[in-house]
Amino acid sequence: MAEFIPPSKAKNRGGVLVIHSWWGLTDSFRDYGQVLADQGFVVGLSDLFGGKTAHTAQDAKRLRSAPRREPMYKSLVRDLIEVQDRAQSDAPLGVVGFSMGGHWAVWLSQRPDPPIASVVLYYAARGGDFSNSRASYLAHFAGTDEWVSSASRRTMERQIKSAQRPYASFDYPETGHWFAETAALESYQSEAAQIAMKRTIQHLKSTLRWK
Repeated sequence: MAEFIPPSKAKNRGGVLVIHSWWGLTDSFRDYGQVLADQGFVVGLSDLFGGKTAHTAQDAKRLRSAPRREPMYKSLVRDLIEVQDRAQSDAPLGVVGFSMGGHWAVWLSQRPDPPIASVVLYYAARGGDFSNSRASYLAHFAGTDEWVSSASRRTMERQIKSAQRPYASFDYPETGHWFAETAALESYQSEAAQIAMKRTIQHLKSTLRWK
């Protein structure tokens, strides 16, 4: 079940679903969602681990592979539909995904429905068929990242370009995976995270035009 944050401003800029990394729905993502809500977006925060969070990679792997009543993809589709309903039935939709969540963000954007106009990826790359996509993509990559290979990144970028979808990416030197998550204390890089946030807000505002 997703958590929702209503827009803090009177103007509804559309709905955005935020999908957490394999650490679970930590306060990092609640804080992140609040920043987006302060900009006028209706924000949904997916919770794929049923309220549980991980503190070690081992814990995260267990949570990711644990049996669940509903497959992750069904939960995410349901979350996205609810974001759409809360924002307005015909409002544009955005998805922001971190690491594992970035993979799911790409997957959602490749579905024919619902209409996703904007996708933001944090340290994630996933290929596939983008022919049904209607999204504009923005990707944030760490300077050094053992979890995202240059080959997977190139493949994704080539396939997005082949589908003629808008795409922009930024690299953040001297950062590693999870650099934008405050809960990842050893990896969090405040300056890079703030720059990425500003770029994300600009991207969402330009692609989720809602009057």
